[in-house]
Amino acid sequence: MTPSLLYRIASVLLVLYAAGHTFGFQHVDPRWGVDDLIDRLRTTRFTVQGRQGRSYWGFVLGFGYFCTVLMLFTALLAWQLGGLPRATLATIPVITWGFALSFLAATIVTWRYFFIAPITFSALVTICLALAAWLSRG
Repeated sequence: MTPSLLYRIASVLLVLYAAGHTFGFQHVDPRWGVDDLIDRLRTTRFTVQGRQGRSYWGFVLGFGYFCTVLMLFTALLAWQLGGLPRATLATIPVITWGFALSFLAATIVTWRYFFIAPITFSALVTICLALAAWLSRG
């Protein structure tokens, strides 16, 4: 496998991960028995730093969409790295290894707090990025 192919695979995985995240993080299964809590999160309004009408559900949505934006940016970054020659990648180890290590940290967080689908995507992306960084070294 080449670094280019691994970065492109990571990019596609990240787009799929972002899509799954965007549609999944808002879903609340009635079997969880948290409907009353979620309703309170949605309907309780307060003012934060001068902004009226905020809610904790708004924070959940905001952070969820924020994560989606960052995942899509990382997909773009992985795609762009996949277009660079190996010699160029060898000159930017802070980026290639920083990207891989950042996703390793994200995978650890995902393992601790989430479930199998995001754990799988995070782990696969981490593996692709780490292998690409390793194969890109000078």
